[in-house]
Amino acid sequence: MLIEVLAFLFLGIFSGILTGLIPGVHVNLIGALLVFLSQNKLGFLDPIYLVVFIVSMSITHTFFDFIPSIFLGVPEDGTELSVLPGHEMLKKGFGYEAIKLSAYGGLLSLFILFVLIFPSVFLLPKVYFFFQKSNLIAYFLILISLILIFSDKKKISSFFVFVITGILGLIVLNLEFNEPLLPLLSGLFGASMLILSIKMKTKIPKQKILDRKIIGKKLFKPILGTSIASPLLSMFPGIGSGQIAVLGSLITKLDNRGFLVLLGATNTLVMGLSFVFFYSISRSRTGSAAAIQSLLESLNFKILIFILVIALLSGIFSFLLVLKIGKFFSKKIHFINYSFLSKLTLIFVFIVVFLISGFLGSLVFLVSTITGIFCIGLSVKRTQMMGSLLLPTIILYLF
Repeated sequence: MLIEVLAFLFLGIFSGILTGLIPGVHVNLIGALLVFLSQNKLGFLDPIYLVVFIVSMSITHTFFDFIPSIFLGVPEDGTELSVLPGHEMLKKGFGYEAIKLSAYGGLLSLFILFVLIFPSVFLLPKVYFFFQKSNLIAYFLILISLILIFSDKKKISSFFVFVITGILGLIVLNLEFNEPLLPLLSGLFGASMLILSIKMKTKIPKQKILDRKIIGKKLFKPILGTSIASPLLSMFPGIGSGQIAVLGSLITKLDNRGFLVLLGATNTLVMGLSFVFFYSISRSRTGSAAAIQSLLESLNFKILIFILVIALLSGIFSFLLVLKIGKFFSKKIHFINYSFLSKLTLIFVFIVVFLISGFLGSLVFLVSTITGIFCIGLSVKRTQMMGSLLLPTIILYLF
């Protein structure tokens, strides 16, 4: 059994590298495909091997999806907010450091996950079911939204951006086509940034490959922020890694570098906690947890610990690999015509959106891109565009 587990572990890591590096290819798609195949073609396999594959792929993905986000400006759910600070560091020659900061955050968060297991298992279900029985989830999400809006200097513009993107999200999520978040988030956070980079004729300087260790406050404050915010917030629908990271940064007051550590930690910790929440409240908060739920139906504590050990091993390997691959990208990026690369990336993302989400998804991608450009022009925090997910969830639970 050990050999099979290791085989599926490394196969999952390899798959996570691919899903992380290729824009538009998400672990949710692979997980759903595996569940389908397990019911038809892979019935002979022990489901636990597929669980190992899904967990290792999912954790690896959270490390590698920062590379296209930072180097290409193409985010996925969870890395949207890394585009701005990561891209700014890239333009100053510190793209590798941006990758390194997010990777350190991701690695440390997996050790924090083991510390949080017991309080999460015993305390958080009580909090969640209290909010659920009291019908307070919508009001809690409204409070979170107001905190995000009032944390911005331009509060009226922030409110306007929150509402307009929220209406867009509400419309998109009620349309019938595959993977609606793909064109919505790619347009708002990715294509809008790419078009602005092309317009400004952005040139990427030679990157500084600094191997200095990242220690002290750069790690402590972000890890403290995510340790407080992630367990309390990630169990609620509509709140993703981006919003949790922003709220965590309000707790600890971080600069761009600290925020990237926080975002890397939050992205990985939220994924890990989704497995804990599946065990404790029988709810799947990520596509990966949903896939595991379809395979196993229920978890016992022994299998939960097994899953978290797989997550830790995957994270250690992913940390080492993402630094190597990130360094490779950093050494080559300045040789490339960045405007041309941005155009190619834009075309590639559009093709992916069309193939996965069809004509309607392509139309959503276009509208989302225009909306994203307009919102960026208002000079508010891009956090406010997360209203595209929060507002529809609030309305769902309010009515």
